[in-house]
Amino acid sequence: MNHPPADTPFDSVAVLPVAFTESSWHGWRCLDFLHHGRAAKLVLPRRAAPGRPWAWRAEFFDHEPQADLSLLDHGFHVAFCDVFGLMGAPAAMAIWEGFYRLLVEAGLDRRAAMIGISRGGLYCYNWAVRHPEAVSCIYGDAPVCDMRSWPGARGKSVAEGSAEDWRAVLGHYGFADDQEAIAWKGNPVDSLAPLAAAGIPLLHVVGDADTAVPVSENTAIVEARYRALGGRIVVIHKPGVGHHPHSLPDPKPIVDFILEATSKRPGRGFPA
Repeated sequence: MNHPPADTPFDSVAVLPVAFTESSWHGWRCLDFLHHGRAAKLVLPRRAAPGRPWAWRAEFFDHEPQADLSLLDHGFHVAFCDVFGLMGAPAAMAIWEGFYRLLVEAGLDRRAAMIGISRGGLYCYNWAVRHPEAVSCIYGDAPVCDMRSWPGARGKSVAEGSAEDWRAVLGHYGFADDQEAIAWKGNPVDSLAPLAAAGIPLLHVVGDADTAVPVSENTAIVEARYRALGGRIVVIHKPGVGHHPHSLPDPKPIVDFILEATSKRPGRGFPA
């Protein structure tokens, strides 16, 4: 089921120490609030699983939500803090650090299952590199792993890049020009060693016909490099599928991966 019985009480977080309003998200109780002026949400399960695990949706909340809804069925909270437009840059990570501390102080697990759809992959990987101890796993769905590929359009995605988003990359990362951004070695494809050392499992779901975020320039590089580092990565390929639709019609393989990873990575996260 994807929604709780109407007469069933919720087992929510202990305390959410900010002002919030309540709404319904697909029948689930949702707490809506602002964090540093950014819209934020925390969706509550009917009854929290032991340890109060949670999934952190990096971007595009409510887009293809079948995995999120199934995780709620399994007792996960689902969290979101809108940092759209910041392209995973340090400014976004600074906002996220406060958001993370808020949720941990409210009683959630100190490790989150990261969900990165498309450009959301930048946020998840950049967060995990900074705080591997705060991540149980990463599920990337057609994830951007190299900004030169998208939005930079410096490879096969030349016809589907985004000049506006590339300008945002230059501005938010502080690059002086295109050449500096292209030469930079801080993309997710370049920053996998801390994740492998921490034993963070990765799952990517990709469309093999994706021309916006080509598999060969993003997931295939992560897969090869992560395995060479001794890390565990699972890649689910969707033959003939492009960048859309995201997720899977039946999210069970995604949910099973997150459940397994979460059960194997209890921990303390970084200090609140």
